[in-house]
Amino acid sequence: MPTPHVLVVGEALVDVTHAVDGNVAEHPGGSPLNVAVAAARLGARVTLAAEVGHDRHGETVRAHLRASGVELVDVGSGRTASATAHLQPDGSATYDFDLHWEPQGLPDPAAYSLVHVGSIGAWMPPGAGAVAALVDAAHAVGVPVGFDPNLRTTLTPPLTELRERVFGIAAHARLVKLSEEDAAGLLEPGQGPEAVLDQLSGTGPSLLALTRGGRPTVLRAGDVRVEVPAPSVQVADTIGAGDTWMGAVLVALLRRGWTGRDEFGPGDLGWLGGVCARAAAITCTRPGADPPWSWELAENALRD
Repeated sequence: MPTPHVLVVGEALVDVTHAVDGNVAEHPGGSPLNVAVAAARLGARVTLAAEVGHDRHGETVRAHLRASGVELVDVGSGRTASATAHLQPDGSATYDFDLHWEPQGLPDPAAYSLVHVGSIGAWMPPGAGAVAALVDAAHAVGVPVGFDPNLRTTLTPPLTELRERVFGIAAHARLVKLSEEDAAGLLEPGQGPEAVLDQLSGTGPSLLALTRGGRPTVLRAGDVRVEVPAPSVQVADTIGAGDTWMGAVLVALLRRGWTGRDEFGPGDLGWLGGVCARAAAITCTRPGADPPWSWELAENALRD
């Protein structure tokens, strides 16, 4: 059997992180890049389709991808994007972005075992239309899609347009993961975060996840719902934790042969959530988006 091959589509950039103590550091980032790196470090074959310029930041991104075993398909030109992250005392971050997203010549999803899209690349025009078309093409040929909207309120379009883009992609996705912040950005005032899962349930995804920071993650599949607690760790920052969770679930589903599965029991969801929570917790213990390698997880954590 050929090795499963994951295609990740979206932004790659450099995070310029301002710590609470005033120190400034630069790390490769962007949610899709982080997902690609996490999945590759956990053993998948991964290709990232992103816009990466031939500049100082671009060389940083390219070196990071090579070191993590990610293949890059450059679908743009110009300078490499950046995000300035301001860390808060609790390890969370706020962001300011300098980027443009207009990919050219995205890969054919039919050549891959699994496709992941998300973040700015999935809802920021003009490139969001190309991503939506790729998701439609993947759905048409039976290639499963993972989706994490990873909303950034300083960049998102008006709510009506945003909901149309997010729910349009979700309808053709097999797996959708949201954070509480994502849920809040898609809801009308007064609705609770799980209302988004209610709206998505039955529209296409067979597996839904809602991450809630240090509180237990909610996983839902049809009428099955479980909560999986996050391990207690010393947090350096939370940059890339949700992306690591996403990369881990993609690899876990591939390893179990579950990418085409429509039904999950409580034990299945508990196992998936536990693997992803452990991977994300490791990322939280170190600065920047630095996902774990497979050997850093408990032995056979992705298999047993």
